[in-house]
Amino acid sequence: MSAQLTDADRVKLRHALELAEHGRGRVSPNPLVGATIVRDGEVIGEGFHAQLGGLHAERAAIAECRSRGEDPAGATMYVTLEPCAHQGRQPPCIDAILEAGLGRVVIASDDPSEKAAGRGPGMLRDGGVEIVIAAGAEASAARLLNQPFRKHARTGLPLVTLKLAMSLDGQTATAPGADPWISGEGSRPLVHQWRSEADAIAVGIGTVLADDPLLTARLPGARQPVRVVFDSEARLPCGSQLLATLDRAPLLVVVSPGADPARLGALRDAGAEVLIAAGATPAERVTAALADLGRRGITSLFLEGGRTLAAAFTSAGEIDETRIFIAPVLLGDSNLSPSAGSVPRAGDPRGQDPRARALESHTETVGDDTLIRSRFKEW
Repeated sequence: MSAQLTDADRVKLRHALELAEHGRGRVSPNPLVGATIVRDGEVIGEGFHAQLGGLHAERAAIAECRSRGEDPAGATMYVTLEPCAHQGRQPPCIDAILEAGLGRVVIASDDPSEKAAGRGPGMLRDGGVEIVIAAGAEASAARLLNQPFRKHARTGLPLVTLKLAMSLDGQTATAPGADPWISGEGSRPLVHQWRSEADAIAVGIGTVLADDPLLTARLPGARQPVRVVFDSEARLPCGSQLLATLDRAPLLVVVSPGADPARLGALRDAGAEVLIAAGATPAERVTAALADLGRRGITSLFLEGGRTLAAAFTSAGEIDETRIFIAPVLLGDSNLSPSAGSVPRAGDPRGQDPRARALESHTETVGDDTLIRSRFKEW
């Protein structure tokens, strides 16, 4: 049942949310989960889901209790996501909770996947455990923590986050032969962190032809995302850095049904995987490609392409979040690119309304740049 949380409950749930963050970039397609076990106001064990295939947060917290010589029987567990009741890479967490004899479990958010959907809390309640479902700020924070997981569970599609760097006069690309960077050096480590946290990263062929990028996360120990190039005519050069670095990260090239078969063969021979996305328009091919990525278990897509690819995703109504760097420079080009304001509103799946407003937006300073983070949908 839902219940009003005490101030102490809220503090412990916020701590569990902080624990969950430690798994970011290492557990997808699983959700981020943190758990803490408390007796008489004191934490006696805590844990988080640290890596795909590893212990779930609940089992990690119970194991830490025992390693400290503490008995969790009768204690309260605070967990950011409802405990699972199904066998996956790990056994059901409800079994561990019941075996440990925990007396109360406070749950911050539901699991919307078909194999969960309230089963775990119901089974715990039947086993004599008091269940409290949180509401309010902590519940909202727990849902936002796992937007990629939640969207994939509900729609089968990955969460799409658009990243753009823009000049003060609205440009997203520099002149041919010029330094391709618009944002300052302070933004670059942040972008590499975002790449490492995503399951896949996407650009358009225009970006590849102009910059010959690697699209890797260049941080120590970073997980490398699947690299996706939207290339309707299969123009990706076989000598590109993307194809030369297949040992670092896989490459998927999304083409139209009309792409030249000889070029497709060359790309396959070079080691790329080719996805022929059905659809007569770029937006339709975006929709088809996202469905395919979702079937592969990709829950998050970091969109780094320029204005052409951004426009295709916007037309398809498939942008969930944006991260826009505004750099204090003027580029003086008349080819204005779409801004964050052109992203479709939540609830408008086909993106017909150009006046979409974010559900939530905030700004921060990154070096000399201004970063605007906006969220357009909540799952």
